Amino acid sequence: MRFRADRDTLLEGLVTASRASAARSALSTGIAALQLVLKGDQLEVVGSDPDLVIEARCQVAGDTDGTVLVPSRLVVDIVRSFDQGAVVVSGGEEEARFSSGRAEFVVRVAVGAEITRLGLPEAEGIKLPAGSFAEGLRQVVRAALVDDSRAPQLTGVLMQETADGLRLIATDSYRLAFRDFAGLSALDVDTQVLVPAKALAEVQRLVAGAKDGDEEQIVFRHSDLDAVFDLGSARVTTRLLRGQFPDVERLVPSSYESKLLSRREEYAAALRRVRLLVRDSKDVTTPVRITFREGGAEMAVLTPESGRAVESIEGDYSGADVMVAFNPSYLLEGAEAVRAEMLVLEVNDPGKPALLRGQGEDEYRYLLMPVKVS
Repeated sequence: MRFRADRDTLLEGLVTASRASAARSALSTGIAALQLVLKGDQLEVVGSDPDLVIEARCQVAGDTDGTVLVPSRLVVDIVRSFDQGAVVVSGGEEEARFSSGRAEFVVRVAVGAEITRLGLPEAEGIKLPAGSFAEGLRQVVRAALVDDSRAPQLTGVLMQETADGLRLIATDSYRLAFRDFAGLSALDVDTQVLVPAKALAEVQRLVAGAKDGDEEQIVFRHSDLDAVFDLGSARVTTRLLRGQFPDVERLVPSSYESKLLSRREEYAAALRRVRLLVRDSKDVTTPVRITFREGGAEMAVLTPESGRAVESIEGDYSGADVMVAFNPSYLLEGAEAVRAEMLVLEVNDPGKPALLRGQGEDEYRYLLMPVKVS
């Protein structure tokens, strides 16, 4: 195999695919490697772990078709170290050569490395608007469980067809995020698929620059085992999760007794400031206490090691005076997911879930369990 490529173009493809292979080294399932496949003037870079495959495609000046496996991190670092300009790559059965300017690296092929190839669903692809879908992922993926040792199914995002369109749902059992896409159909009626949040995070990252109204689209396909997201120059393939996703609809209260309307940026900034005390606390679960009252609310964090932080925010509050405590990081992530200028926080009592949403943005809801305090 031999080809010539622009350094930045090649590096982008290597970095994109390596995000999948990076997980393999932490799983003791083999060497983290990238597969370079050259056909004509198109280079395909493939990275994988056992459940996720990312393929990045880029145009190069091809000379000799072929395939080579190279160590992921080392090759990314080598190409990144080159000055901007042309990079020449050649590979054989035992080594691969990377050269640019006066620099040349000869790298042993990744002996013992594995590249997972998941099945490609035969179903016809469904086109999703890249901008709005990526924004929905930004809002929802954050609520999924990260550690799969407790409840593996909660590390996924449920894609569910509803009467009005498509719904994304994620929960880690302490918080719950919904995002609805009215009029958007990606699944058959009464169908739902559970997609790993880490795969959707990569889809979000790859289309992060897309905006609502852009013509860029994601083509989505799935089978009973796998799901595929085609994004132009990249493809993300993932195994679907198995297991019973909880019936979360019943957790959403039908109504709320108290409501605070405040400016999102002011609310989030105050929360970031009082949360500084939690950063150095030995107890990472230290909550933020929010006292709701006429004219707004007061945020307070108290820690034995660092002291006390208090800040008041202005807002339109309706309901009885009440104090509710929350995990400050979870509460901040919910606020940051809202797009509207005005933030709505609704509560019933200190022991029941609170609801956070943007004013006039009913398509996104973020449910958060309070923390019990003495």
